[in-house]
This record gives sequence, structure tokens and C-alpha cells, in this order.
Amino acid sequence: MNEIEDLSIEDELCTQISSVAATGGAIEIIGGGSKRFYGEPIEALPIDVSAHSGVIDYDPAELVITLRAGCLVTEIEALLAGHRQMFGFEPPCFGKEATIGGMVASGLAGPRRAYAGSIRDFVLGVKLLDGRGQVLRFGGRVIKNVAGFDVARLMVGSLGTLGIILEVSLRVVPVYETELTLAYEHDNADDHLRWINELGSEPYPVSASMWSAGRSQLRLSGSEQGVRQAVKLLGGEEIAPDWQRLREQTLDFFDPGLPLTRVSLPPAKPDMFPGKTQLIEWGGAQRWLSGDLDIAALRDAVAAEDGSACAFRRHPAGVPFFHPLPGAMLRLQRNIKSSFDPAGIFNPGRIYPGL
Repeated sequence: MNEIEDLSIEDELCTQISSVAATGGAIEIIGGGSKRFYGEPIEALPIDVSAHSGVIDYDPAELVITLRAGCLVTEIEALLAGHRQMFGFEPPCFGKEATIGGMVASGLAGPRRAYAGSIRDFVLGVKLLDGRGQVLRFGGRVIKNVAGFDVARLMVGSLGTLGIILEVSLRVVPVYETELTLAYEHDNADDHLRWINELGSEPYPVSASMWSAGRSQLRLSGSEQGVRQAVKLLGGEEIAPDWQRLREQTLDFFDPGLPLTRVSLPPAKPDMFPGKTQLIEWGGAQRWLSGDLDIAALRDAVAAEDGSACAFRRHPAGVPFFHPLPGAMLRLQRNIKSSFDPAGIFNPGRIYPGL
């Protein structure tokens, strides 16, 4: 796509947004649609932004890439891999149609997130179309440019409620020299949680962890010498990795026919779900539960432990998708929404009522 085509798409989107804002309508922003399940269902005019694609700037030596939001995640990952680089936050796609805009807007990250950081930590700048039909820029394309960082990072996890992401600049990281996966037997979740949190106090090159059905897995990433030295100290059985399947939720645990709940808790918190079918990752900070649950009771229990619960997939209609926010936090979120989208046209209600 050339620059003239890019500008024509932007102009068309600006015209559409101004028209919808003037008539009091609402729109649903759609890229690849692979994460359309994520959040509350909404009824609004769909606007497909997937054609707004293309790499704007990529200098591997600078470890920064600037992309239009319609770029496919898989294609960009292949481009980065050709230069032995990657997205440090290991984003899930949930389908080959996943776009860069959806990756940023969803804020979802994969197994490496607890050890490398979230998408928010890698965003340097964004170009945004707001609810007034204006094109805004925040942040920049270089790591040392800090102006506008905080505003740019607001777009991460906003689920399109603040505007249409047109472009994003992201920091990338080199691929590790070597990686391997070790397996251990831990009969119950508490054994795993104690073990993985004890490891966290030592300088091992851990880049992912997982426990399910009595078995722990640990990924080590780094230099060949460093990883092999860690293996000598840690023991365990070297196995074929499952991290890609964990990232894309294609492991047997993620039965597509059953409700799936995501629980966030302090990593060292002991097991709260004995007898439940669960998978634990991120060193204990993220715990997945498969099967029917009383979500309201679960949310009360985890909130008392400084946690939260998301009704991630296939829960009954009427169950709020995201954990309820305290009143002050919800007011703050609504104030941010009104600053970017005063008429409330973008993905209304996708996260919470009024957002």
C-alpha cells in the first residue's frame, strides 16, 4: 500500500466517524475479528479497518517497528523472525486474521509476559482517530522519546473504546540464543506455586512457567552457556515445548465447549481452587479455570485476595465479562472515554456500561 492509498483510507475513516458522531450513532471497530469475543457483545455499525495496513518503518538496528493497525500479526512476526527479532510480550493471535490493532487494543499477552513485560511496556507511540474525527499522535518512533508515552499506552487494552488505532510504534527484542523446556511432577497446585515462587528469588533465565494436571513446565531462554548451567542446577526432564499451544489456547485443557475463566491473583497466593480443573501460568499470577462456576461468588472470593476474575469464554448471557470496577475507578475510566470519544460512538459498552 502506498502513502496516497493510506491517506485516502484515513480520510474515509475520518468522514465516517464525523458522520456517525453527528447523527448520534455507534460503531464497532473490526480488524481481523479474531478477538471479537473478548468483551461484552455490542450492537453497532461495523467498520472494517483491516485494509489500513503496511509497514511504515523498520530498522532492525534500532529495535523499533512502526506499523499500520491492519497488518497481520503473523506476517509481522515472520518479518521480525527474519532478523532474529520478536515481540517480547508473545501476543496470542487466536486466528490467522489477527491484526496489530487488535493485538494492541486487546492488551493480551502470552506466556512470556510475566518475565518480559506486557504490550504496554513496549508501545512507544500511536496514531489515533478520535471520536471527533480528528487524527492525533502520541509518543514517537524512538525509544528515547518519552513525550506522550502514557497517553499512547492508554490504548493498550482499551478494546477500541477510545478511538481507532491507525498506527503504532513498538519496541522489539532480539530472539534468544537458545531456549528449552523442562518438566517436573508436582501433584497439586500448591506444590507448584511454592516451587515457582522460590525460583523467582534466584537468577535463573526463566521465560515462562505452567502447571496443569500435576505437571509443571518451565522454559529457559538465554545464552547457550547460561541455559545449560541452569539446567544442571534445576534438573527436570527436557521435553518438547508446549508454549505456542498455550499462547493460542489449543492445549487439551482449553476445551472450546466449556466455559473458561481467567483469574488474576498475587503470584504467591496459595491455591484457591482445589478440585477444580485449572492451569496456572505467569509464576502463579494468572490462573485459568475450565468448567461451570458461580462467577459472582468467585469474584467475591478473589477480590478479597486482591485478585480479579474475567469470564473469558462461553459463560451464560448476563454474566459481566470483566471484573467490576470500584466506583472511583469507573468514573475515571468514563472521564478518559469522554475526553477521546465525547459522543460515545466507539464500541460502546464493550468493557463496562458507559465505556
